[in-house]
Amino acid sequence: MSEQAVEREYMEYDVVVVGGGPAGLSAAIRLRQLAASEDFDLSVCVIEKGSEVGAHILSGAVIDPIGLDTLFPDWRNMDAPVDTEVTADHFIYLGPAGGLRIPNILFPPLMNNHGNYIVSLGNVCRWLAEQAEGLGVEIYPGFAAAQVLYGEDGAVRGVVTGDMGVAKDGSHKDSYTPGIELRGKYTFFAEGVRGSLSKELIRKFKLDEGREPQKFGIGLKELWQVDPSKHRKGLVQHTLGWPLDNSTGGGSFLYHFGDNLVSVGFVVHLNYSNPYLSPFDEFQRFKHHPSIVGTFEGGKRIAYGARAITEGGLQSVPKLTFPGGALIGCSAGFVNVPRIKGSHNAMLTGIMGAEAAFEAVRDGRQGDELTAYTEAYEKSPVYKDLKRVRNVKPLLSRFGTFLGTGFGALDMWMNNLGLGLPFTLKHKKPDYATLKKASECKPIAYPKPDGRISFDKLSSVFISATNHEEDQPVHLTLKDPAIPIAYNLPNYDEPAQRYCPAGVYEVVRDADGANPRFQINAQNCVHCKTCDIKDPAQNINWVVPEGAGGPNYPNM
Repeated sequence: MSEQAVEREYMEYDVVVVGGGPAGLSAAIRLRQLAASEDFDLSVCVIEKGSEVGAHILSGAVIDPIGLDTLFPDWRNMDAPVDTEVTADHFIYLGPAGGLRIPNILFPPLMNNHGNYIVSLGNVCRWLAEQAEGLGVEIYPGFAAAQVLYGEDGAVRGVVTGDMGVAKDGSHKDSYTPGIELRGKYTFFAEGVRGSLSKELIRKFKLDEGREPQKFGIGLKELWQVDPSKHRKGLVQHTLGWPLDNSTGGGSFLYHFGDNLVSVGFVVHLNYSNPYLSPFDEFQRFKHHPSIVGTFEGGKRIAYGARAITEGGLQSVPKLTFPGGALIGCSAGFVNVPRIKGSHNAMLTGIMGAEAAFEAVRDGRQGDELTAYTEAYEKSPVYKDLKRVRNVKPLLSRFGTFLGTGFGALDMWMNNLGLGLPFTLKHKKPDYATLKKASECKPIAYPKPDGRISFDKLSSVFISATNHEEDQPVHLTLKDPAIPIAYNLPNYDEPAQRYCPAGVYEVVRDADGANPRFQINAQNCVHCKTCDIKDPAQNINWVVPEGAGGPNYPNM
């Protein structure tokens, strides 16, 4: 059946929000708060592709409470799942056999984590969803936004949710249900990093024109229940260095919170050059470092996940608005890389976007550009937050981890004194263009996981509770099916089989090693988006699977 022949139901709202993360929920909440304050009838809906709000949320996370303070000044008395305040803040530079703790006094004030909170961001989002529904927001989990709706004038008019019950071959199963049109006077895209519709909008409206290419990292995270004698509630610990070499950016975090819980994560900047590098395996061997392993001995790993992170900063933020809508949160990329924080900025941009949309709807407008949002952003704490660290990422890329960190810290100190660099450094290459040929690089021999501290990909995907309906179209689409074997394999030893943290991509061969074939195990996908970012041929296009598919992260 052709797309034109599908009859779709539709629902109309004043504002449609795509994505139930910190930005989307904050936007929805602020819209309803403003409507209530002026006794104005304003309808808002949020759609979320995860099986529930929070199912696809993955972050460290140490949060700056400024976003919560702005949204709910009395949140501390509202039973929010935000109760582990940072009590100790350690930074360690690791070598192969030991580590050197860097004195906190050397770091600029903005790096101080005291006054921040260690949380499960997924649980914070679940709480935000409860507040939103209490204010009258309609939330629909399990529905993926698959298409952008455009009006005859080219303005965005909403989204279409994905069809359900489509077989792998494209035919309609007995359970087929066409997606619904969700029409809005304005639509906010809060899909998170590398959102599939946000990517389309950036391209269609040339929102990245005059901007630097967006930069990314991949963050891998595990949640552990550790021996109570090793738990230090409120401890925040970050590391740089081993096992990554000086030219490969990244680092780790360990956050102690809750009931003997430790979040441990590892970030690899996706501008790395060696196609043999595996971020997942770097993470696993990191946990065996003498300065780290003791925390996990006698403990139990209870969850795993992975997600891309925006790292481009101020110079990579695209134009935020287009006719009929706006990008908010990580769809636009507001992460402060040296602080390793973005949720507060996501919430604040959601709030600013909501205030602009409310004013527009109240004044009888629809489908135009919310320029008031851009104006608010450029005067906001978010802009200030990103401006003072804008040169840190380029310095790391140019000078490597050791010197780049030092130069970045100096620049942040100078910015703190009002004497920072008078110009903004460029990022140069997008991340997919930084790989060297396999022939120029040395393969990396990773140790086998011991099943106690380190693990393999498949057992890790298992505890992410990832699930997709098997008989559905593969959501990891190839623009040219020949490229993985004809181009990526001879040039880069097909890096997808290593950069993917979930074992989605394999090169399989006959028993004699001949006849290589590219295999996509889409059921394993944890929706990290790394393949869409790092594929050197930009041949992989990540699109949404059937709604409710993907990971189901608990307490992540």
